[in-house]
Amino acid sequence: MAGLERITQPTLDVLEVLIHAFDEDEQIHGWAIMKVTKRAGPTVYKVLDRLEDAQWITGEWEAQRPDQSGPRRRFYRLTGEGARAARLLLAERRPTALKLRPAPGVSPLGGLPHLLDGAR
Repeated sequence: MAGLERITQPTLDVLEVLIHAFDEDEQIHGWAIMKVTKRAGPTVYKVLDRLEDAQWITGEWEAQRPDQSGPRRRFYRLTGEGARAARLLLAERRPTALKLRPAPGVSPLGGLPHLLDGAR
């Protein structure tokens, strides 16, 4: 698996969200990642592109029903190798990110569980 050449603060932000989604066995779409990280779209999508190129994540377009309006969403999930690499990186750069776990019944994605609806 390829490594990441640049590790930026936005990269760490996105990896935190992806790890939490991975731990919950969820996929998450780009807009939800933007909302949780409070990062702009171009920033988040550049990070996602780099993570996909490095094979840390996979992306999948949602199947859109004929009665659905709006553009299709692309859902992302860490690969097994990506999750291991992300945990190592976060442990090194943001040790508290992996230690903080929400109380039972509280979403690790910043109170945005509705953004994940239909992601499975």
